Amino acid sequence: MIQALVFDWGDTIMRDYPENPGPMSEWAHVEWIPGAEKALQELRDKYIMVIATNAGHSNTEAMIAALKRVGADQYFQHFFSSKDLKYEKPDVRFFETIAQKINILPQHSVMIGNLYEKDIVGAKQCGMSTVLFNEKKEIRDFVMADAVIHDMLDLPEAINLRG
Repeated sequence: MIQALVFDWGDTIMRDYPENPGPMSEWAHVEWIPGAEKALQELRDKYIMVIATNAGHSNTEAMIAALKRVGADQYFQHFFSSKDLKYEKPDVRFFETIAQKINILPQHSVMIGNLYEKDIVGAKQCGMSTVLFNEKKEIRDFVMADAVIHDMLDLPEAINLRG
């Protein structure tokens, strides 16, 4: 039974513009990924909601500040950054540490992210279910993704299929 959803941040919940310097919380313009807010609204009452990032310029505090700029912080109970966890995706310890900190077995969690190698592979090796957000509709074999979606509006259905 799925109890927790673990979301990547950049290009999964909020648009990442790598050409912008510094932390996203200080950028002139920030925005949601289309459909992400509606998906979070539908899922937040059913699951423990977690957001976890490798963002090089942002620690957990800076990530929360950026999420607040679009009102996304309200959908999550737990916030983690690789800077604070001391592990980076795809290291299995990144995902194991999150599961330990929220007191949920990895197999009762789903990792949702846009980067197959970073977000999906390590999470799957840890025992989590996985949903790849393939917005660019890349065509390749994503064998470690339990589901592949192209639009965040499809996320609630993909999660419901996981259990």
